[in-house]
Amino acid sequence: MFTCKEYRKVKTLEEAWELNQKRSNQLIGGMLWVKMGQRSVQTVIDLSDLGLDQIEETEEEFSIGCMATLRQLELHEGLNVYTQGAVRESVRHIVGVQFRNLATVGGSIFGRFGFSDVLTMFLAMDTYVELYKGGVVPLARFVEMKRDRDILVRVIVKKGNGRFAYQSMRNTKTDFPVLAVAVSAAGDRLRISVGARPARAMLLTVSSEKICDAAAEVCRAAGQILSGEGTEDDAVLIGAYVSQSVPTGSNLRGSAQYRSHLVQVLVKRACLETGGKAAEQR
Repeated sequence: MFTCKEYRKVKTLEEAWELNQKRSNQLIGGMLWVKMGQRSVQTVIDLSDLGLDQIEETEEEFSIGCMATLRQLELHEGLNVYTQGAVRESVRHIVGVQFRNLATVGGSIFGRFGFSDVLTMFLAMDTYVELYKGGVVPLARFVEMKRDRDILVRVIVKKGNGRFAYQSMRNTKTDFPVLAVAVSAAGDRLRISVGARPARAMLLTVSSEKICDAAAEVCRAAGQILSGEGTEDDAVLIGAYVSQSVPTGSNLRGSAQYRSHLVQVLVKRACLETGGKAAEQR
């Protein structure tokens, strides 16, 4: 059971940061995962008065406040038009509407949970996080950083001419994913994020030119996907390459061998959705 002695709704980020430096204090966000822990906290810190619950869109980017909810992601028209519905797909299986009305983007990203659909989706995009003291950091670098006492203020998604897809496998509809995959096709490279490995999401980039570790035939297949002319054989090649490159593990939801097989299947499907001839039938 989670217990606390004091509740503070802060008025500034500086106040929140100062309080959060004490290990006995806790930022609560939507509080959905926090309350499931066995912990006694001195002070819980609430950011809900700081106006960080909005999703703002400009010509260059989306700025998503840390207190924006997963339901806001699911319903945001601009974000879902830009990603061809991939963001909506990445959150719509998370428990239920009541849960998504409370769970926050900041909590999902800062926690860097292995099972996070949200982290998997945003990692495949050109995404940055703004930390109160740490400044703006690429999400791919943030994922590898050790957790500290900084505060995630907002998530920034840079716009580009990309195509996106999200695929996941679940044992039951609202359960954590056994495996999750997000793919973005933009410019001369595919960004492929694999989550629920069951470790935290991992990003792999496959270029259409021989500037990465992939074999020449994989680069050629990536070029076909990026051009929108990819075949199933091209998608299978990329899926096999990602499956061999991304380590997986076992837990109660599935074995490492099963997950590696799922990587190949879900990457293939996502590649066809973003740049295969099958995309014309959507």
